[in-house]
Amino acid sequence: MNLEQRSSGILLHPTSLPGHSGIGDLGPAAYEFVNFLAEARQGLWQILPLNPAAIGNSPYSSTSAFAGNPLLISLQRLAERGMISHEKVATLNRPEGPVDYLRVAREKLPLLDEAAAWFLANATGEQRARFDHFVAENSWWLEDYVLFEALRERHGLQSWNRWPEGEARRDAATLAALRTELADQLDRARFLQFAFFEQWRALHTYCGQRGVRVVGDVAIFVSFDSADVWTDPGQFRIDMRSLQPEAVAGVPPDAFSNTGQRWGNPLYRWDVLRERGYEWWVRRMSWALAHCDIIRLDHFRGFQQYWAIPNHEPTAVNGRWEDGPGEDLFRVLHERLGELPFIAEDLGVITADVNALRERWRMPGMRILQFAFGDPGAHVYLPHCYDRNTVVYTGTHDNDTTLGWWQHCTDYERRSAGALLGEAADGANWAMIRLAEGSTANLCVVPLQDVLGLGQEARMNIPSVSDGNWAWRYAPGALRTELAQKLAALAEVTDRTSHPGWNSGGEDFAA
Repeated sequence: MNLEQRSSGILLHPTSLPGHSGIGDLGPAAYEFVNFLAEARQGLWQILPLNPAAIGNSPYSSTSAFAGNPLLISLQRLAERGMISHEKVATLNRPEGPVDYLRVAREKLPLLDEAAAWFLANATGEQRARFDHFVAENSWWLEDYVLFEALRERHGLQSWNRWPEGEARRDAATLAALRTELADQLDRARFLQFAFFEQWRALHTYCGQRGVRVVGDVAIFVSFDSADVWTDPGQFRIDMRSLQPEAVAGVPPDAFSNTGQRWGNPLYRWDVLRERGYEWWVRRMSWALAHCDIIRLDHFRGFQQYWAIPNHEPTAVNGRWEDGPGEDLFRVLHERLGELPFIAEDLGVITADVNALRERWRMPGMRILQFAFGDPGAHVYLPHCYDRNTVVYTGTHDNDTTLGWWQHCTDYERRSAGALLGEAADGANWAMIRLAEGSTANLCVVPLQDVLGLGQEARMNIPSVSDGNWAWRYAPGALRTELAQKLAALAEVTDRTSHPGWNSGGEDFAA
């Protein structure tokens, strides 16, 4: 996958599509968005992690590093294949407005469960064979995941370390009895994963046919309350007597927070992972590359050094830097997987050894234009400082929209930006988009909110704020032809035009 070919694209998570059931999904609106990208000559669609969201509905806090989020399954697609009635799907007709996750789960999950039951009772021989093949091929993560979710539901979403002893410590006889007792529920959960990946594979194939490469996202850490940690706590820094983390992840105090950020993810036992040939990471990255074309590695500096916080500490202040696997991990990944089409999220204070690791494997780093105007030291985020092996963004999912930033930035930032951008009759958002597109960076990604000219109300996430995030959706009809034409003209003049389709494939029955 050539990351040195100039290209541009749009950042949009599927939950932000105007989905039929109160949340964006992998149905018709997703295909309409891909058509918009193709019309706009955009070669990239960047998404956030597709895993089941847990704490705060964040896609970066998931119950599995491998499973897909069932809420993204398109009920319309299932109805088209007779698995659920169109009338029942129509009762959820809420194509616009922010995502109400509690309501979506309350209303959508029972219909998904009903579709699963229909399939398991009525699937044709060919359909059942495809399902059985999926289950067998993915048993290495699927079987533990579906049991984890069933037990989590049984125990009122309590963390796994609070379950009965035999379940928390995975007593073999206890788990075998549970698999028998919960057999029907587990089979329905297997179907939901099958339906998700069938629908995602069909959409991914369609992206390739329209010349769009999907940029996925892999968070370096996983959640403590996840199937991954419950299944194999020995590869994490877990005190096996108390079943509590010994230390957790975060970042130290900086200009944005006097107490740093205490994320709470368990840290890896990198010595154990190394002894195992990094097999878990090989499987994780192989799985990610099977479902996306390019992978953004979140918190890349943590692979070189990470901030370790004793679990009893309430903030990130009293942590310390510890060495990650560095070169050793990426050497193994390259040996096992070949080409590594990775983007390194290298924002913040980055040391020379982190830069050296990224450059050794030719990974593009990230530059955010909103960061460029705070003081002369921030000018490293301006285009004249870029290496070509860079991805430039106007902002990311963690930033305000460009118009929101413009309205709330300091007077100094506004003067500095105005000196470079000049007067923009079509708004500061388009001035920033043009600055990004015209830069020397090989890759350019713009959040859809900036293309649509939306303000702070359309922000996707405010870091360290636990409620109200990840809910924005664009309105039906927002992807106007004139916007596509404007983007296409920019892509053409900046030599970022998308290229013919690179992939092909048939339609999947659950898509």
